[in-house]
Amino acid sequence: MTVQENLSDINLKIESACRRSGRKPEDVSIVAVTKYVSIERAEEALEAGIHHLGENRLEGAMEKFDAIGSRAVWHFIGSLQSRKVKDMLHAYDYIHSLDRLSLAKEIQKRAEEGRTVSCFVQVNVSGEESKSGLDPEKTRSFIEELEQYPAVKVVGLMTMAPYAENPEEVRPFFQKLRELRNEIRSLDLPWAPCTELSMGMSNDLEIAVEEGATFVRLGSSLVGSEE
Repeated sequence: MTVQENLSDINLKIESACRRSGRKPEDVSIVAVTKYVSIERAEEALEAGIHHLGENRLEGAMEKFDAIGSRAVWHFIGSLQSRKVKDMLHAYDYIHSLDRLSLAKEIQKRAEEGRTVSCFVQVNVSGEESKSGLDPEKTRSFIEELEQYPAVKVVGLMTMAPYAENPEEVRPFFQKLRELRNEIRSLDLPWAPCTELSMGMSNDLEIAVEEGATFVRLGSSLVGSEE
């Protein structure tokens, strides 16, 4: 199927979830995860009206940057090694995986003078050992410590829910992230407005939207996979 056909189906799901939860579909942004597809397929996503593209590795991503550039808003959505920040920071608009002070320090060091980097703090709400992210109980103190890194702007929180055959089973994880986001937002920290929620993938999209997702990361259901 074309990206446009897939997007039409996805938009119907988002509209339905928004209706059930009293939200507006325009408050939900789709990040097309293009890491497993060609430049041509990423271009197809842009032509379908998607503005946000997500990658999680430098290899392959730089070719897309060269071809597409500022026509897209770029999201780094994977675990980020501090030593790679210097090679990728110029290309990405958002980082979805800030989870330690050493990474914040490196972003501060490598950011162009005067630039603030929009970051999501990754939270391991499910507690799975296989997943990266902060313990929810430590998230607030971590974000408060980020005051010392003015190049880092915490725009929101991100989590990856466990895979479940029944997506309803992951609802509590999304609820917990929303509640934590609301707690951080209420602090009115200048460096951490924390208005956004990056959560929800192809298998649990509707539950995530019902629970407040403002960015959903969609790969297989939207652009497919060519690997």
